[in-house]
Amino acid sequence: MMAGELYQDSDPELVAERRRAQQLVDEFNATRSHAVIEKLFGSIGAGSWVMPRFQCDYGYQIHMGANSFLNYDAILMDCATITIGDDVSIGPRTQLLTALHPIEDHEARRQRFETAAPITIGDNVWLGGGVIVCAGVTIGDNAVIGAGSVVTRDIPPRVLAVGNPCRVVREL
Repeated sequence: MMAGELYQDSDPELVAERRRAQQLVDEFNATRSHAVIEKLFGSIGAGSWVMPRFQCDYGYQIHMGANSFLNYDAILMDCATITIGDDVSIGPRTQLLTALHPIEDHEARRQRFETAAPITIGDNVWLGGGVIVCAGVTIGDNAVIGAGSVVTRDIPPRVLAVGNPCRVVREL
């Protein structure tokens, strides 16, 4: 999974890792304890915080920089690494989705094989509410993504990008 190769989500080791993460997620959502997020995430920088209701698959593949904010109802499917830079603001109900399913190999999809590709969000990025970032996407430093956008490809630094699919509308 971590190498970006085909895997099955029913693998016993992955199931156990998701169960561990779900216990921590449930504890965090009930308590809002930053200490729980520190146990769950691969890393979290000073001054960063996460609002409940939060969901993820594994947790340890999430790396969040300093002074960043993840608002209510975020879903981070961290089948691959999710890197969030410093000073990032992520709006409510945002989804960062690293999982991919076979498109042309119908039998592999039927057997529940999947792959994953990392998501990287640069420093000082703002994702508006309800943004969806797809697998393999990098968003450059100082970019702003408008609410409700679906980001299917890389976004360069210092731009405003909006829409479905998300497109650059101007430089910042």
